[in-house]
Amino acid sequence: MTDEKYMKEALKQAKKAYLLGEVPIGCVIVYEDKIIGRGYNKRNTDKTTLAHAELVAIKKASKVMGDWRLEDCTIYVTLEPCQMCSGAIVQARIKRAVIGTMNPKAGCAGSILNLLQMEQFNHQVEISTGVLKDECTKILQTFFKELRIRNKMEKLEG
Repeated sequence: MTDEKYMKEALKQAKKAYLLGEVPIGCVIVYEDKIIGRGYNKRNTDKTTLAHAELVAIKKASKVMGDWRLEDCTIYVTLEPCQMCSGAIVQARIKRAVIGTMNPKAGCAGSILNLLQMEQFNHQVEISTGVLKDECTKILQTFFKELRIRNKMEKLEG
């Protein structure tokens, strides 16, 4: 039940990205049953590759904790993290990752690679997947469907 509660908070973050016209990915980081970091995708808005939901949330959580180590934290993210975000999750020593929907084209928490649980690294992350999967999948599918329609309309008008 707790995982669903916090994934709903991550979905609220994804909706903020959606409203900006960004790919709707949201994230929250929880420590001792309290949200200490929130983030949503803002790559186009901020014009940087680094503005992924997870990185924004990690930066905020680290500030709250006063440390780069987030050892007893859980990260909730609506879409399986990419290689950059998976690396940051490992580097931050986050204990657990809860993922809404997997990303077979770019996911690095089990789809393409599993950077979160590589034995060669000095830290491995517990993973739970499929939490509110339908809701997390739907917001992405809706976004991309609308984007394809917009792009088609622009081509017709241009």
